[in-house]
Amino acid sequence: MDIGLVGLGKMGGNMRTRMRNGGVTVVGYDRNPDVSDVASLEELVQQLPSPKVVWVMVPAGDITRSTVEQLIELLGEGDVIVDGGNSRWTDDEKHAALAADKGIGYVDCGVSGGVWGLDNGYALMAGGTAEDIAKVQPAFDALKPEGDSGFVHAGRVGAGHFSKMVHNGIEYAMMQAYAEGFELLEKVDMVDNVTEVFDSWREGTVVRSWLLDLLVKALEEDPGLSKVRGYAEDSGEGRWTVEAAIDNAVPMHTIAASLFARFTSRQEESPAMQAVAAMRQQFGGHAVKAAEEKGLDPAAPDHADPV
Repeated sequence: MDIGLVGLGKMGGNMRTRMRNGGVTVVGYDRNPDVSDVASLEELVQQLPSPKVVWVMVPAGDITRSTVEQLIELLGEGDVIVDGGNSRWTDDEKHAALAADKGIGYVDCGVSGGVWGLDNGYALMAGGTAEDIAKVQPAFDALKPEGDSGFVHAGRVGAGHFSKMVHNGIEYAMMQAYAEGFELLEKVDMVDNVTEVFDSWREGTVVRSWLLDLLVKALEEDPGLSKVRGYAEDSGEGRWTVEAAIDNAVPMHTIAASLFARFTSRQEESPAMQAVAAMRQQFGGHAVKAAEEKGLDPAAPDHADPV
């Protein structure tokens, strides 16, 4: 198989290598000429035999949208565009409709595996028609882990990214559970070695997972995680999962709570907890700490006048 790959960053570059190792001929394009095989999208398309398959691996949103629109102008009937980034599934439906006007197929593919995918393979969740999926299948086979699992044709266009969105929502909740357990173990003067406790869970327990392996690795490298600031971004898919749950009246208590926990991590001071402290003082006379006791400027707008 020949395939074009747009976007050769941390994941895209490794995916190019893994596909080549699996016998797929890959023509890669990136704005960074040091890693790019060709100088432009036009040259990439020219080097591909028909039917042409181009896999887009760039950040979701405007960059993906622009790249897809350019490819629609360059490709023709029977060709296929694959979006392997973290696009929202509703964007897939719009892009597929634009591509269909020119007879171009569209496949969305949720990709999980991160920086470890080169060696371990990538979990792939694809959406699209059976005909379009078949045109990309050799690339899927090269990218997925060895064995029978790791790839699924999840359904129509959008199903791949919708599945990956829910996957990431679950990931949020799992990470939050491990994190809260870590905090409790560290907080209570009971356990001598928290890292070894987590390590003991990696075999034979129902909570063992690759995430747990990665947490143990982080703790071994930095016991107590003193070098890491407690600030966590959300990539967007956690939000989209909760929004989809609201749209479909699906109760999603744990994933929603894990998303909100990430928002809490971004606050030097929590306005909500300031309000809780104030209310406790009002109804029960409970003691409160003045802002200056915490090394804060009580006149600073972020703390004195929370929005």
